[in-house]
Amino acid sequence: MQDDAFHVYDTTLRDGSQQEGLNLSVPDKLAIARHLDDLGVGFIEGGWPGANPKDTEFFRRARTELDLTHAQLTAFGATRRAGVRAADDPQVAALRDSGASVVTLVAKSHDRHVELALRTTLEENLAMIRDTVSHLRAEGQRVFLDAEHFFDGYKANRAYALEAVRTAAEAGADVVALCDTNGGMLPDELADVVHDVVSLGVRVGIHCHDDSGCAVANSLAAVKAGATHVQGCANGYGERSGNANLFTVVGNLQLKRGMPLVSDGQLAEMTRIAHAVSEVTNIAPSSQQPYVGLSAFAHKAGLHASAVKVDPDLYQHIDPAAVGNDMRMLVSSMAGRASVELKGRELGYDLSGEKAKAVVDKVKALESKGYTFEAADASFELLLREELTGVRQRHFEVESWRSIVERRPDGSMVSEATVKLHAKGERIIATGEGNGPVNALDNALRIALGRLYPELARLELVDYKVRILEGAHGTDARTRVLIESGDGEREWGTVGVEDNVIAASWQALEEAVTYCLLRAGHEAG
Repeated sequence: MQDDAFHVYDTTLRDGSQQEGLNLSVPDKLAIARHLDDLGVGFIEGGWPGANPKDTEFFRRARTELDLTHAQLTAFGATRRAGVRAADDPQVAALRDSGASVVTLVAKSHDRHVELALRTTLEENLAMIRDTVSHLRAEGQRVFLDAEHFFDGYKANRAYALEAVRTAAEAGADVVALCDTNGGMLPDELADVVHDVVSLGVRVGIHCHDDSGCAVANSLAAVKAGATHVQGCANGYGERSGNANLFTVVGNLQLKRGMPLVSDGQLAEMTRIAHAVSEVTNIAPSSQQPYVGLSAFAHKAGLHASAVKVDPDLYQHIDPAAVGNDMRMLVSSMAGRASVELKGRELGYDLSGEKAKAVVDKVKALESKGYTFEAADASFELLLREELTGVRQRHFEVESWRSIVERRPDGSMVSEATVKLHAKGERIIATGEGNGPVNALDNALRIALGRLYPELARLELVDYKVRILEGAHGTDARTRVLIESGDGEREWGTVGVEDNVIAASWQALEEAVTYCLLRAGHEAG
């Protein structure tokens, strides 16, 4: 269990799920909660029981299916309705009966919102806060309070905003989280407000949205001003511009401020957990996300690579291993010898001396024709092998291939491909069908080689991207295809560039298969 002196509070399952295009099922929410518990957060806000059937079902299933080791499950809901006792309000009852030991109540702290949104008096809003907090406390639940629109309310009517905080604390709320609901605050002014509230003797938390791009900075400023409870969402999920990215906040507080929020082992799982959550949400992870992004410790410029070769700390703010990430060297037309040498070393090749120059020259020549190797590590390794040995890596020789798309009278479409090739002294002809001409070629190639190389059964195409390189030529333009493949243990990228999109795809497919066979231990001729 996390030390109660400082709270790391996750609201992905409630506030984060309000992001456009993010729809979580109950099993999704259970899976994400387990991942967050692995990180060691102190509180996981599960949702709003009673407000919708999905969240009610989540809390019901969580009682038997969610065995949290580090975190406490928290139920979210509103203060009672105006004119109704908390003990008689069905929404409050749903919080009381949720099975959660902690309840987070959202309450209005902006006078204008009280009068226009709640349509009640300022006095009744304070009574709603007091009654609901004290009722749930009397029922044995711990209560946190989210003071909604607090900073805007503070600017409009400081006395009333502070009175809402004071009322909640006096009624028994352990923490009052100040919410920058509209996300418009800047760190310096937010810190001044937090410091003012902390002077009341109330335990203060912070909940920031990212509409001004300052959610993480605002959260850090609030902690420095005295907040001891910080809320955020995995990967910065949330409506509009999102919430404070909890992974970035934890990384900064622990590695920059020296606050021991989670164990070193848990922190080293952060990159894995960030990507695991992305898989559950089916939202592609941002490659440039701080700490956990694929590109967070990727170096491309030759000047940077030269410095990193001497000492990685010269261009890295932390050791990537601390958060479970890796340093990566990107090979491109911007790369110098140092980049290529480091990338070669990463792949297990010695590129000292003139070898590096030859590879750099080859990379720059190919990139001038439209190739890119940043996301095509397998193609780059095949290029390295060819440059070092003078022999192109081949497990098969292609005689010919073709792919056709047929529209049938019933309106259905079918793609068929035929490949003719030579492998292990045999001439092989194989035909495959697929969902489109590239998929048909992929299947035909696997069929042709599957008997000789059973390892190809594990090969799968993970992603496929097409880029038109010369837009002025329209459909006759030069095309680049990037294919991401995997064998269940690792994924790799290959690239093809041709005037024809199918030819470019074949080139990338051929290299993906070749690399798969090399990984399986088959030496090529």
